[in-house]
Amino acid sequence: MRGLVPCLACASAGTPSGQAASPAPSTAGYLATPLPAIADPERSALPAGLPPVVDAHVHLFPPRLNEALWRWFDTWAWPVRYRLHAEEVIGFLEARGVERMVALHYAHKPGIAESLNDFVAALAADHPKVVGTATVMPGEPDAVGILERAFDKGLRGVKLHCHVQCFAPDDEALHDVYACCVRHDAPLVIHAGREPKSPGYACDPHTLCAAERIDRVLRDYPGLRVCVPHLGADEFGPYGELLEHHDNLWLDTTMVMAGFFPTEAPVALLRRRPDRLLYGTDFPNIPYAWDRELLRILEQALPPDDLEHLLGKTARELWG
Repeated sequence: MRGLVPCLACASAGTPSGQAASPAPSTAGYLATPLPAIADPERSALPAGLPPVVDAHVHLFPPRLNEALWRWFDTWAWPVRYRLHAEEVIGFLEARGVERMVALHYAHKPGIAESLNDFVAALAADHPKVVGTATVMPGEPDAVGILERAFDKGLRGVKLHCHVQCFAPDDEALHDVYACCVRHDAPLVIHAGREPKSPGYACDPHTLCAAERIDRVLRDYPGLRVCVPHLGADEFGPYGELLEHHDNLWLDTTMVMAGFFPTEAPVALLRRRPDRLLYGTDFPNIPYAWDRELLRILEQALPPDDLEHLLGKTARELWG
């Protein structure tokens, strides 16, 4: 099971820069052991009176890969509450009043990104509320060509995952990918925060990921628009500081505000730069109610303008 999602990336591709592999992961981190689900109630729709809501972090995968991901989550992370395939995910969120959703996926080994991108491009073409993104395995042959063809098919950005794909964000092998994003003005969503760390990963994200590495990327590529999910967990303070120094950085709230992980939610970040924060959920791969994250955010009683930015305006500005 451990090799199903993360390990194929490292075993097949090695580290993108040709450097030695990271040390074997320890059990420290949010997911030292799998966490239990939360059987909380759920609403049938968004609360009334909210500004338009954009879920900036939704996962859409082909059915067989979806089921493989769920098996990995069962073993290493948490029980997935919503075992919905892509069309069902879109219908579920639309029926509950979500205005738009940013569809994210990632390639866990070389050679599959093109088919994944085609899958999401077709969904986005059929569903106007879906903003489709592309992926690529860093270091694989024709990585730039894979992205160029994805953009030609209407995909609007790129998703990378340091934990699954086993690379550091400032690795030189990412140069061509970053430069391609800049040429197309395509936002990059990169899971570059250190958490959630799990023994189910083939590499240690605590050695690969650090806010200072993203700082280096932002400085080297000032035209690259970067969104780091999960508010940069667990380096909330450093990522808050980066927001003040880089106009090309955004963060999303995904799973951090839900009160699920064994850490205190970084409420202060919500008030620091709401114009750079996006609401996201990780739906459908979550262990609690679909609206839990949203309700926890509403409990913070943010000023109306801040709430409008967080729930949708910032995402619309980033994604167009």
